[in-house]
Amino acid sequence: MNQMKRIVGLFVLGLTIAVMAYQPASGHKVEPDEVYHRAWQLVKDNYYDASYNGVNWRELEHKFDSKIEKIDDAHKYIKVMLKSLNDPYTRFLDVKAFQDENDAIDAKIVGIGINLQQTKDKARLLITRTIEDGPAERAGIKAGDEIVAIDSSNAVGITPEQAAEKIRGTAGTAVQLTVKREKETELKKVSITRSEIIIRAVSTKMLENNIGYIQLTTFISNDAAREFRQALKKYNRADGLVIDLRDNPGGLLSNALEIADMLLENGPIVSTISRHGKHTDLSSGTPLTHQPLVVLIDEESASASEILASALKDNKRGKLIGNKSYGKGLVQEINKLPGGAAVHITVSRYLTPNGSDINKIGVKPDIQVQEKEEQLNVAISCLKGDIASLKNPVRSLSYSR
Repeated sequence: MNQMKRIVGLFVLGLTIAVMAYQPASGHKVEPDEVYHRAWQLVKDNYYDASYNGVNWRELEHKFDSKIEKIDDAHKYIKVMLKSLNDPYTRFLDVKAFQDENDAIDAKIVGIGINLQQTKDKARLLITRTIEDGPAERAGIKAGDEIVAIDSSNAVGITPEQAAEKIRGTAGTAVQLTVKREKETELKKVSITRSEIIIRAVSTKMLENNIGYIQLTTFISNDAAREFRQALKKYNRADGLVIDLRDNPGGLLSNALEIADMLLENGPIVSTISRHGKHTDLSSGTPLTHQPLVVLIDEESASASEILASALKDNKRGKLIGNKSYGKGLVQEINKLPGGAAVHITVSRYLTPNGSDINKIGVKPDIQVQEKEEQLNVAISCLKGDIASLKNPVRSLSYSR
């Protein structure tokens, strides 16, 4: 999964704990050097690696003082400072990007509703997903389309973040995308009107043999756990469940913990290790269901997806089917800066219930299935075997929680 992958109008972090730190007093004039030094202090106090990846952090405290005169200067040198850590997840968000992130967490955003990803050779900008019934989907945009221009600006070779800046806008205004569709020679120009989009984290359908299918596309929305609980209730009479975490880049740690607790009968969920010690989150032992389940993962399943998948695998609650996951084993906090910008700071790393560090390694499936089209078929076949081995079907429990 490209580290620059993002959703236009639906910003997706890897794995975050929402923390709004430091609010200046009302009427307080924000000084540029104050913004820079606040960011420096937050990293000093909270970065998970006490050696700061070999960087002399003290040296950076006043290194740019003579160059910081305006807020833009402060933002510029915060980026320089954070880049020295060589940690792609510890980064600066300008006011607009931070607002987009908050909108995504609130499950309401203004945009056109597409996922973007840059190819490994950085030559193409691809649409990997369109939000169901979003502006882009209604305008005929499809997953797999390559964006070659945004309005009158060439988009070949630009990053998803740069594209997002060009595509953002006010609800009711239009943006024109020029796209190249696979196996078609002519370019297609599509005008798309931006609008508010309600983010749905979960989609469902009933499969053959009374098997419920629950696709979880993001953990970023505050509604993700609630939607997942509703899906479990919807399929409380199913004989088994397929949980699809493919193409899910992660989101809020709290969602991963809550959803895992809905499914686990006992055992640990995840351990986080910071400079201040180790903490293990345990399941409550009161799951919402005992139904047999399998989990689909792939190379795009990251962070919170990997926490949930590992918790189910290591506790022998469900088999993982598909391809090895992305491998993001680091946790970030969101910290607001004076003036409305923010920084993401890596505050801990995490271990799976079995004690594995999956960062840059990924989670291996129990059954590897390379082709995406075959993964669901194998999952159904595997689940049918699990169901058949039971003397009586296992149904969901009550939903008083």
